[in-house]
Amino acid sequence: MPEHYADPKLKIFALNSNKPLAEKIAAEVGVELGKSSVKRFSDGEIQINIEESIRGDDIYLVQSTSAPVNDNLMELLIMIDALKRASAHTISVVMPYYGYARQDRKARSREPITAKLVANMLERAGATRVLALDLHAAQIQGFFDIPVDHLMGAPLLADYFLRNEYTGEDTVVVSPDHGGVTRARKLAEFLKAPIAIIDKRRPRPNVAEVMNIVGQVDGKHCIIIDDMIDTAGTITLAAAALKNAGATEVLVAATHAIFSGPAVERLENSVIEQVVVTDSIQLAEDKKLDKLVQVSVGPLIGRAITRIQENKPVSPLFENRFKK
Repeated sequence: MPEHYADPKLKIFALNSNKPLAEKIAAEVGVELGKSSVKRFSDGEIQINIEESIRGDDIYLVQSTSAPVNDNLMELLIMIDALKRASAHTISVVMPYYGYARQDRKARSREPITAKLVANMLERAGATRVLALDLHAAQIQGFFDIPVDHLMGAPLLADYFLRNEYTGEDTVVVSPDHGGVTRARKLAEFLKAPIAIIDKRRPRPNVAEVMNIVGQVDGKHCIIIDDMIDTAGTITLAAAALKNAGATEVLVAATHAIFSGPAVERLENSVIEQVVVTDSIQLAEDKKLDKLVQVSVGPLIGRAITRIQENKPVSPLFENRFKK
């Protein structure tokens, strides 16, 4: 049952990136979405108007900075400024998907750290808290000097696989690279399954070359887990390698379904049998492939907002309560 919270000072607003998810979050909390409008001038400038009083209120603003990334980011910054100037008490930015998260370090000389720049911009605009879901790199939390609540999608994804009896020694959770081992281990703990690792080399961005597989996958049901699927090059190559190594079937799980460029075509034509993702990013109808299964993060984020507002810990949301 939703942990409905009747605090009249709590208000949830949504911008344009993912209204359906925002409605699910508001329903879980037990409030209606706040009234606001987003318009554009003929030259593309964004104009925002808050159509109700928010003086002294605790605002939760839902916006994924997914494609179009820069438009959604500017909407978010302008809305934060509007909320601050309208005398909101607190402004908590709920970012189911944090754009620019992959630019979290200097991999080469003279590169920017854009994830840090975005953090600076959100703080300078007036955000007082950030609620994020499966950041590409956990250290992004340290880019902020305000509280960051980092939610995990693994329990929700695990719940789906448990309900469909993907568990035990017959199932292997596969990390598509060495950097995702912690994520794979977390899902494997839920499923009580072993893990395997794809050892790959990436010669250039969005191009991955699979090298070999560390772990036993022959005769197993393999679940590849990643934080996001962008062009699906890495995932489909990994799936083919697992099949070639004797995997019975290959499924893919990811929190963020970016699905840019040739992703949908690659996934449709791959050996992958199911693609299990969350609704952190709103997908256009032409990107909802037949293999797709969507799990909503609305209830999770709604419960997190309720706990934050009640000054309760968020960590219990990540425990094995999701198991049936």
